[in-house]
Amino acid sequence: MLICESLSAQGEFVQNGEVGKKINFEFISNLIIIPIEVNGVELSFVLDTGVSKPILFNLSEKDSLDLKNAKTFYLHGLGAEGKLKALRSSENTFKIGNAVSKNQDLYVVYDEAINFTPRIGVLVHGIIGYDVFKDFVVEVNYSAKYIRLHAINAFKPKTSKKWKAIPMKVYAKKPYVDTQVTLNKTRHDVKLLIDTGSSDALWLFDDTERGIIARPDMKFEDYLGQGLSGSIYGERSKVDNFKISDFEMDYVNVAFPDSISVDKTKMFKERSGSLGGDILKRFNLFFDYKNETLYLKKNSYFKDPFTYNNSGIVLEHNGSMFVKEEIRIPSYDNYGDDNNKSSVQINFTINYIMKLKPAYKIVELRKSSNAYLAGIRVGDILININGKHAYDFKLPEINKIFHGKTGKTIRLRIERNGESMLFKFKLDDAFKKNEPSN
Repeated sequence: MLICESLSAQGEFVQNGEVGKKINFEFISNLIIIPIEVNGVELSFVLDTGVSKPILFNLSEKDSLDLKNAKTFYLHGLGAEGKLKALRSSENTFKIGNAVSKNQDLYVVYDEAINFTPRIGVLVHGIIGYDVFKDFVVEVNYSAKYIRLHAINAFKPKTSKKWKAIPMKVYAKKPYVDTQVTLNKTRHDVKLLIDTGSSDALWLFDDTERGIIARPDMKFEDYLGQGLSGSIYGERSKVDNFKISDFEMDYVNVAFPDSISVDKTKMFKERSGSLGGDILKRFNLFFDYKNETLYLKKNSYFKDPFTYNNSGIVLEHNGSMFVKEEIRIPSYDNYGDDNNKSSVQINFTINYIMKLKPAYKIVELRKSSNAYLAGIRVGDILININGKHAYDFKLPEINKIFHGKTGKTIRLRIERNGESMLFKFKLDDAFKKNEPSN
């Protein structure tokens, strides 16, 4: 994400001791979600190396943060709709673990359309990047799901053979790394933004002169994600091979965002794309911005397959709905003769209670998918999936089902305009479709 305007230096994070405590994170959709206190209020942030300043976009009680010195500001980011109006606030106090910054700038977006929580499935208030990484060597342990902040001057570089140290260029407060991709049988050197805020594996920008384009025999149009300036669309494909340092992976997912969503004039001119969470999660990492070095070691995720959403369906939380649930209330009665006064008979009375449960709405749908051909449409509310209540699933659990193997039968009951409807289809191979089931 790009922020227009040259910003002056501000307060730094300070922490007692050479090594901070472990800060556990939620790992959802390949994203790192960490707790941060802002002016004494605990909020949830995506840790995003692709942003240069903290941004808040999901505040229900904006006055509770006691924002000071707020001024109108404009942000630019990936997406098709251009500038985004925000407030810039200074002199805020941030606390991450036992690290504190008492003079922190932040940007607040009150546009209700800018809210990543419904797509991720857990509450997220904002995104933060450079302000964490500039003051520490940041350890990101994907396998154990924690980050830890190390004092820069006390950090000892990793020398074990399992760890690789590679140069990392920090430009305009964002980290870049040199990698290689093999695409259309040609190996290319590519400089990629390290983007922990991207769920995908790779994004590449079309470069027809170099032959960096989606494979003609293996591509499809798709929704790529939500940026601060709107939805992002493009083509999805595969690269034959991806290499970073001595680590190589075959048949890796890649997305090519369309030109409307990418303004290259506002980007580092040497950048060829982004390196996202679906690759980064396969390593445990140390980010040393000061010495421009990235340390990485493969972890237990390294050999996980790269999968696509074979349903073509994108869901988001659509508020809550009341659900009638049956409960059985026991009542106890003594029975028996005088010699067995401790005997108890248990009777159950069936009652009902109303509970609030999550509702899921279809907000994007690949028109080439079997789901679309079967009759599913954008705007449908998901009621059941394979005979089970949709509200009994967390959103990442449903997405995991949608990433299942080609040919697997999916049964969805949806609600459309107050009418309940049942559909059945088979998961696609997005590159080689099956015939839709009847």
